[in-house]
Amino acid sequence: MRIIPAIDIIEGKCVRLSKGDYSTKKIYNERPLEVAREFEANGIQYLHLVDLDGAKSRHIVNHKVLEEIASKTNLKIDFGGGLKTNEDLRIAFESGADQITGGSIAVSDKETFKTWIAGYGPDKIILGADALDEKVAVSGWQKESGEDLLPFIKSYLKQGIKYVICTDISKDGMLQGPSFDLYKKIIDQTAINKTTVGLSGVEDQKVPGLKLIASGGISSFDELPQLKEIGCDGVIIGKAIYENRITLKQLQDYIIRL
Repeated sequence: MRIIPAIDIIEGKCVRLSKGDYSTKKIYNERPLEVAREFEANGIQYLHLVDLDGAKSRHIVNHKVLEEIASKTNLKIDFGGGLKTNEDLRIAFESGADQITGGSIAVSDKETFKTWIAGYGPDKIILGADALDEKVAVSGWQKESGEDLLPFIKSYLKQGIKYVICTDISKDGMLQGPSFDLYKKIIDQTAINKTTVGLSGVEDQKVPGLKLIASGGISSFDELPQLKEIGCDGVIIGKAIYENRITLKQLQDYIIRL
């Protein structure tokens, strides 16, 4: 399971919100590069970078922050927030993103998002499936789309999507624990049957149909092995790091054990 710290950007600064509410903004560091370098120094290999200004403005805004972190660290960055057009996507990848996350676009302009999957490949495009009460939310979580979460994810599995970031908005930034039941439900209901031949003969078994990345509500280190046991491919950790609920030393030791 990949450990993926988050850096959320507003006006070029590292911030955190609660439940996606911009009025709850708390600035943790005015130099995101410093934060990213500290992650890397503690054995972190991945970074979830979110352009919150972009999410609100509906176009990429903080690509210079992405470019700086990508050029001055070796972190593998997935970038999201406000990616709506082919031009936004071009800027994100040219600025150093290894992957991009599309959330609102996957609801509002499905044909464009499908062309991204087909054109860039499923290793480059992550589906952002963020929901409240299992209804997909869009526009920086400011609006409910009316799309049901599981059918939404399944529809994109048919289009070849491999990576899905799922945030339970009710949990995000609240430090009350992640949605274990929701993640288990998603993994169970998107599993595929696979026939194997072993010593005991032919067997049918279920294998994960997607690489699910858990996000939202992480509050303590003990939750990480539980998410791994469920079958999550990765976990995004934000406020728990910034509020010292989980230390970078704990994460470094866990990564080594993994």
